[in-house]
Amino acid sequence: APTPKAQALSPSIRLVVQTIQTDILRSKNFDPLLSDRTFSLVTPDIAEVNFLPRLLSTLAQKSPHLNLKTLAMPREAAAHSLESGIAEMAIGYFPDLHKAGFFQQKLITNAHVCLIRKKHPQVGEKMTNAQFMQASHAVVKPDGREHLFESFLQSKGIQRRVVVELSHFMSLLPIIETSDLIATVPKDLAEFFVQHGDVRYVPTPMKSPVIDVHLFWHQRFHKDPAHIWLRQVIHQLFGHGTTDIRPRH
Repeated sequence: APTPKAQALSPSIRLVVQTIQTDILRSKNFDPLLSDRTFSLVTPDIAEVNFLPRLLSTLAQKSPHLNLKTLAMPREAAAHSLESGIAEMAIGYFPDLHKAGFFQQKLITNAHVCLIRKKHPQVGEKMTNAQFMQASHAVVKPDGREHLFESFLQSKGIQRRVVVELSHFMSLLPIIETSDLIATVPKDLAEFFVQHGDVRYVPTPMKSPVIDVHLFWHQRFHKDPAHIWLRQVIHQLFGHGTTDIRPRH
């Protein structure tokens, strides 16, 4: 069994081993057609739905032996996972990663919309503030992750009746399509739900905040050839607008 001193040294030793693996032992030449490397990505369930299908389809052609593993964790744990090498990238809304030692590349800007069932009896093509306040709502609060729209409502002192509070966005679809509840969600998730369920969405009645979705990685992987290649693939598929890569100081 490890001694207390060995346990105290464990994080530093792990970092040294990871550095040796990434900077010394790993080949500087990367062939995507031959690589069988596994990449671990920190991402919430929304990003899994929006990004993984197209990414996996592209990798099946360009790098058929490369593997992906997604990790769900509280927002504050994302930085440690990238610093330690547990994960190589993070995709999503991670305000805690806007700091020194990390690189970021913007992918999309996501608005909020109100998701409702197709035949909602009160809401037409638009929703008024009164309808929003009088309605019953379903709210998603993932464990350990900030919901930007909920923080916005709190800052404005807006309160409404929450009938059900969920931990996962994927639970929303069957609930919304079989009730008169309203859920305020990112637009790209609402578009996915529209494709797969008896629901529709309308704009929020108030000017709500937008979500900037970024690709993040730690500086330890910045020059790794395989890492560079996968980052480029992700940005080509999902990057709308800037191609800038910004380090945090």
